[in-house]
Amino acid sequence: MPPGPPYGQPQYIAPPKPGVIPLRPLQFGEILDGSFQTIRRNAASMFGSALLVQALGAVFTGVISLVMLQMTVSLESVDSRAEFTEAMGPIFAIMAGALGVTLLLGFLGSVLQGVLAVPVARSVLNRRTGFKQMWKLAGKRILPLLGVAGLLTIGGILAWAAVVGIAVLLLTAMGPGALLIVLPLGLGSIVVSVWIALKLMLSPAVIVVEQTGVYDGLLRSWQLTKNNWWRIFGITLVVTLMLGIIAQVVQIPASLAAAFISETVAPHPDAETTTSMLVITTVITAAIQALVGSVTFAFQSSVSALIYMDLRMRRDGLDVELMRMLEMGANPDGVPGGPSAAPGPVGWRTV
Repeated sequence: MPPGPPYGQPQYIAPPKPGVIPLRPLQFGEILDGSFQTIRRNAASMFGSALLVQALGAVFTGVISLVMLQMTVSLESVDSRAEFTEAMGPIFAIMAGALGVTLLLGFLGSVLQGVLAVPVARSVLNRRTGFKQMWKLAGKRILPLLGVAGLLTIGGILAWAAVVGIAVLLLTAMGPGALLIVLPLGLGSIVVSVWIALKLMLSPAVIVVEQTGVYDGLLRSWQLTKNNWWRIFGITLVVTLMLGIIAQVVQIPASLAAAFISETVAPHPDAETTTSMLVITTVITAAIQALVGSVTFAFQSSVSALIYMDLRMRRDGLDVELMRMLEMGANPDGVPGGPSAAPGPVGWRTV
């Protein structure tokens, strides 16, 4: 018989891992691995939902790019200052439209981040989630999700408008010397924005999983990230850089292939052929960006949701409640970690 543990010392028993992660506080590699497994097990719900938003953004971006290019080409025929001023009006309008599209995608991204927390939370207990089931479970929280997404979007716009307004006033009043104030102000604003964004990044997941309102969701996210900001920042930064590099590696061959096709089909194109090839390459590029963007967004949302689950296991003892749910088979069609699994004082941790 193999030797047992020394007398008086209990044998170590690894925490259970029923789903994509072990039921204990997580390490960085486990968060990454859990995110990959979650997307693989719930590809239709996570990838499909992200693809809808990314495809919408790709269509808007492609149309704006084509219109901007046509307007830029039309500037070559401008002969007077009055014609130039008249031609710049639509260009500024398109630029404003591009900014609006960016804000819209950010708004939809915040909402979708909360929705994708459903399959992530269910995957922790090895429960697969279909597209319809995910939206059915998240649909009950759609109004608070819209509220928090709108609040974060409007708050960001107002904050940056205030910074830009102050910078313009300083430059107008003090001239170039104001750069000594404006540059540190801009850098400080970026740092504060990143700090606040990470403090509130868990609010969509909180609203869906814990079924809170907008204010309680923001407050809960702020509390969960307390004393963990640098860890969250490091994980988020590494994941963002990693996905950015992967996206570039995928898109570079596609761009080279589009350029090769354009040179092969029309080596000496006229104006009409150039426009046609431009439309084709823009459509191909937009389609590739939508596919890559949907994968990266689903992965980032999964990472964010697993960070949320990890913090709750560290601070609230959620892993103990999840073990109880696993043993009892409770709420098989719900979202683990909800009010029915609210942790009590006995299970709290201060890690």
